[in-house]
Amino acid sequence: MDGKIGLEEHFALEETLQDSKGQMPDVIWPELRERLLDIQERRLRLMDAHGMELMLLSLNAPAVQSVADPARAVDLASRANDYLAEEVAKRPDRFQGLAALPLQDPDASARELERCVRDLGFRGALVNGFSEIAGVDGPVYYDLPRYAGFWAAAEAADVPFYLHPRNPLPQDARIYAGHPWLMGPTWAFGQETAVHALRLMASGLFDRHPSLQIILGHMGEGLPYSMWRIDNRNAWMKLKPAYPAEKPLADYFHANFYLTTSGNFRTQTMIDAMLEIGSDRILFSTDWPFENIDHAADWFDACSISEADRVKIGRTNAQKLFKLDAGKA
Repeated sequence: MDGKIGLEEHFALEETLQDSKGQMPDVIWPELRERLLDIQERRLRLMDAHGMELMLLSLNAPAVQSVADPARAVDLASRANDYLAEEVAKRPDRFQGLAALPLQDPDASARELERCVRDLGFRGALVNGFSEIAGVDGPVYYDLPRYAGFWAAAEAADVPFYLHPRNPLPQDARIYAGHPWLMGPTWAFGQETAVHALRLMASGLFDRHPSLQIILGHMGEGLPYSMWRIDNRNAWMKLKPAYPAEKPLADYFHANFYLTTSGNFRTQTMIDAMLEIGSDRILFSTDWPFENIDHAADWFDACSISEADRVKIGRTNAQKLFKLDAGKA
């Protein structure tokens, strides 16, 4: 399929590169480094070769979210967004931007989101999970009361918010002790992000802001498979859920969440997501440069779904969600 649009597609600044090295073997790192720093050359050639018309670009992880000093986080986010705007301006027909946000400072994040949408023409935001904040012991999640003003501003901006994974902090990763292979995309990314998404659903956020739209990658971080059990466990007990949200959590999942195919190129998983959330709420993505564009595109172009669903997931859902001009994408 030609004309595909991807929206979990990353780049790095020189100062955020090391955030992506993690446990990467030294022999692999030069290749990933080159992929992360390139935007206009190899990336475009691969897009052309595999039917991708547009990428919505975002900063690598955890980057801004791991900068504990709020003032430094604000500065890094602003500079990353300015850099991305310059790159998008070179080829706006092939690239658009998702804002990095310094959620260590909710008010500054609201202002930065407004600036990125109004002045830089960005199509939304991508935030790398919880934030670390100086003086706060542990991760800071966005269901907390301190984020009420930010979410109101996000709803007013009328752009999607991509909740992207990061690993848990070391003190919260003891379940993985002795098994480092479980960290990152193998398991820890999905578990961490799914819990964060459930916290948002249960908090009452979408009762207060029903038009907010949150995007999850990797075919929903395992949530499509689990939503029925989340709402119906021990149903015979008829106990009222012990959280503020007014509806079953699956209602918010269906109304306020989109999923992407990023890094999860399996037809059975796609069909499960389609059965749970519907093909109107699934979007193609590759997760470049951490996954291969050819792996994503070759699988998607051949997977056993209807051509109508392929066009929606590959292109038109993203056009509608991000208000992309048909002539540009």
